[in-house]
Amino acid sequence: MRTVMYILTTIAVVGLAFWAYRENYATQQALSDADRLHANIRAAHARLAVLRAEWAFQNRPDRLRDLADLNFDRLGLLPLHPGQFGQVDQVAYPPQPMLPITDPVDVSTMNYEALNGLSEEKVE
Repeated sequence: MRTVMYILTTIAVVGLAFWAYRENYATQQALSDADRLHANIRAAHARLAVLRAEWAFQNRPDRLRDLADLNFDRLGLLPLHPGQFGQVDQVAYPPQPMLPITDPVDVSTMNYEALNGLSEEKVE
């Protein structure tokens, strides 16, 4: 009986060692994947910073003004004035469609007259 217990204990220790070995390598793989993703994120942030700097450089007001002057004959670009813009209340919105009545309710005037102290003689 003691031999069986030694064999089962040895098998359990070998099994746990194999499991720990696999978990160790799976953890190392997950850490290297996370490091790679962090490096990709850092590179994307650097590219985004460069793109923002290029966008700011390309949209300088003096550069845009020079481009508009250079291409005035071809494009006919003029400066914008406040009078060229409309107001919100000038926008013509489409009318709201009438919704179909799906559950009609009958309304009686008898209760209205009783609540307001009116009788049929006074109404006529």
